[in-house]
Amino acid sequence: MAEGIRDKVAIVGMGCTRFGERWDCSAEDLMVEAFEEALADANIERDRIEAAWFGLSSDDQGPGKSALSLSTALRLPNIAATRVENMCATGTEALRGAVYGVASGAYDVALALGVEKLKDTGYGGLPERTKGTFEDLWFPSVTAPGSFAQFASSYVEAHGIDMEQLKEAMAHVSWKSHENGAKNPKAHLRKRVDKDKILNAPMIAYPLGLFDCCGVSDGSACAIVTTPAIAEKLVGEGPMVTVKSMQLALSNGSEIGFDGWDGSYALTTRLASQRAYREAGIENPREELDLIEVHDCFSVTELVTMEDLGLSKPGEGWRDVLAGTFDADGEVPCNLDGGLKCFGHPIGATGLRMVYEIYLQLRGQAGDRQLDTPKLGLTHNLGGFPNKNVCSISVIGTC
Repeated sequence: MAEGIRDKVAIVGMGCTRFGERWDCSAEDLMVEAFEEALADANIERDRIEAAWFGLSSDDQGPGKSALSLSTALRLPNIAATRVENMCATGTEALRGAVYGVASGAYDVALALGVEKLKDTGYGGLPERTKGTFEDLWFPSVTAPGSFAQFASSYVEAHGIDMEQLKEAMAHVSWKSHENGAKNPKAHLRKRVDKDKILNAPMIAYPLGLFDCCGVSDGSACAIVTTPAIAEKLVGEGPMVTVKSMQLALSNGSEIGFDGWDGSYALTTRLASQRAYREAGIENPREELDLIEVHDCFSVTELVTMEDLGLSKPGEGWRDVLAGTFDADGEVPCNLDGGLKCFGHPIGATGLRMVYEIYLQLRGQAGDRQLDTPKLGLTHNLGGFPNKNVCSISVIGTC
């Protein structure tokens, strides 16, 4: 395996908008809001940024297909800027571009920013007119809730558990997220919800009820990265935050043909996390990770992800969830900021929003959510459907 990027890049500044129904703001307004926080946090001048990567998924509803809107809105100094899109991993893909740009030696300082403005469409779900010719032909009526509902049914079948047990565990996932989100002023949804209300909510796609599904929102998040040598001169009080690993795995068709795949897990998450652990030097993730941010587009996704990340044994994730293992005061706190459940999912921003929470925690700046001296965190994105998806894993820690 190649040497990798472990500790070759430091994150010196991050910014994140409040997520929600930001009717008063354009996408460009949100970009500026996140960028100005990151720039002030990094304590550098705008002209020191040498390259930028722009994460935007829904270009038809947003600022367009190129990165010109980023360069224009932020008044960047006529530098290289690239627009990237990789489904729900789009924000992390922007960060990966900036991190690799610095790690390669091509740039000293780089910017990653993601944004999405979804509420203006007035559409209840993700505003996609088409997912492409293949999807239109093979999955003409596919929906995200329906696809992940099948994920839940396959999990129950594969592990021989009762659906009511799984629903109880899924309710705990959603309850936990709302408990955490209530403490976060930047979350879209900030009300606590009791488990009975979650369990008795209207059904969206059996067994997924209303509170098992994340919402749609507007938001932006931003990161400024550089070399550790430069970061030493910029970082004030508190530890330096470095990138330990970034890995990406995409489906190759084996799951969609059910070629040995039983539908109860995300193959790409298992592969990407294994690679990320090797690159970061992690041997026992449950013992070594202090916190995680995972892609809880649906409550069952978070539950299964615990197993795919190696934090729970196969078929035991639901037990660990109910035992409080991933609660704020548990062994491996998950989605301390409220996750997609409380932030919604402005696709281009989500991956960077996750890293923002890890960054705040490592720097000791997470306010009421702050853990006691965490040193290592992980983020996980899963874009697409269980049988055809993109998975990104990032490990961020102190140095």
